[in-house]
Amino acid sequence: MKETEKFLQPLSKLMHRRSFMSKAGMAGMTAAAATLAGSLPARANGWNDHDRDDVDNTSGDTAQEVFTAALIAEDLASTFYYNGLIGPVIMDPALAGPGGTATNVTSAGNAGNVNYLQAALSEEIAHADLLRALTGGTSASKDPVQMFYLPAGTFDTLAAFTGVLDALENAFIGAYLNATIEFAEMAADSKAGIRHQKDATGKQLHSTDLEYYAQVAAAIMGIESEHRVLGRVISNTNPANQLNYEQTDGLTSVYNGTASAVVALTPFLTPGAGKTAYSLQVALQHASSVSLPTTGGLPPAPVVKKIRW
Repeated sequence: MKETEKFLQPLSKLMHRRSFMSKAGMAGMTAAAATLAGSLPARANGWNDHDRDDVDNTSGDTAQEVFTAALIAEDLASTFYYNGLIGPVIMDPALAGPGGTATNVTSAGNAGNVNYLQAALSEEIAHADLLRALTGGTSASKDPVQMFYLPAGTFDTLAAFTGVLDALENAFIGAYLNATIEFAEMAADSKAGIRHQKDATGKQLHSTDLEYYAQVAAAIMGIESEHRVLGRVISNTNPANQLNYEQTDGLTSVYNGTASAVVALTPFLTPGAGKTAYSLQVALQHASSVSLPTTGGLPPAPVVKKIRW
């Protein structure tokens, strides 16, 4: 466990929760709400104010960069959950029980907890499939990252496994929360004629496309939040749903910048001492043997109505 904690220390420092609500207290909520508007970043003065310094999305991220970063994160998540389902940790009493497997939970295990992980694997793969399509990818074998590096012992004990799970899901939540606002900002920039985004083929995206991407990012973030809470259920960390609001946890962008999601996840993308390598392709090839099917599609795309003058 010491190696795991050492590995996660930089990420944990960046992802430390501020506990704003507990510090402010209910008595301070009125004041906090009153100052919220004053804390928001400055926007353009009006529709006719199109100066370059009025760009809403100042991170430098493009839509394609956001999709690429999210694809890497989802591939990491797929690899993580698969190995959790086949590693020694699966025999913990909180999962399949001594001598059990993901597909053969013993009477001493907890089938519901195992099902949480099996469903999470399917959901992460579904997210990756969507993001791969948005980046123009045709095969997972061509995804940007094929090997992921986790602390040695991550899949040996429940404490190590759920510790990494919590760190990863907090990073994913922060990334998608940033993606939601960035897509909204990109839509505002596009509508104002300041900066336009393109899809994987080079075709210009409309502001309505970017608004929809913001909604999709929020929809995925909701699932990642479920994973965070269910991980806390498995580790018997109560209350598992302790937060009033999810946070960006120190992340200020998805792709570019020193506090980006890419930087936060870099330790999992590079080899080093105390790390074990895990293959994305191995995880995807065998995922169906341990996963459970999940349901539900994308939020319905908005209907764009043409205005007749």
